[in-house]
Amino acid sequence: MTDPFALFDQWFAEARASEPNDPNAMALATADAAGRPSVRMVLLKGHGRDGFVFYTNREGRKAADLAANPHAALLFHWKSLRRQIRIEGPVTLASDAESDAYFASRGRDSQLGAWASDQSRPLADRATFEAHFAEVQARFEGQDVPRPPFWGGYRVTPVSIEFWQDRAHRLHERRVFTPDADGGWSEGLLFP
Repeated sequence: MTDPFALFDQWFAEARASEPNDPNAMALATADAAGRPSVRMVLLKGHGRDGFVFYTNREGRKAADLAANPHAALLFHWKSLRRQIRIEGPVTLASDAESDAYFASRGRDSQLGAWASDQSRPLADRATFEAHFAEVQARFEGQDVPRPPFWGGYRVTPVSIEFWQDRAHRLHERRVFTPDADGGWSEGLLFP
């Protein structure tokens, strides 16, 4: 039996070696309380058997969707490898300690940008955002930038992981993994 997490690690390593840009980019699909879907690209910043982690402003649209409907789907698409991985599952907040550690690893301008952005809210013009950024720069001049209280991580815990490999004549290979009753994973195939 193949371990889906080991297979993910193998494919992810190959993507890091071959993709020209952001091999950790993934589409994140959410739905609001009324079931209206929304999808956007985010970056995978941690993964393991406990799930797949990304970080964001917790007051933006994706956060509102996840508060109302704490389930998501992720899609990695690696064009150079002609592969994709789909992951679906419930979403929980990453711990404050995890969020603090990742925030501290970010570049200073990215840290400041987290404070300056009212993510997903209307913006009159670019100058307004740049003014917010300048205000935040001045506020934290000469000191470490703490993680904003409205910013942190989310973890998608998989209940389904699908590995898709392109094949000639659209005869693709689709392997799907789902949790089994023994705490392991069952593997199956899907028609392309």
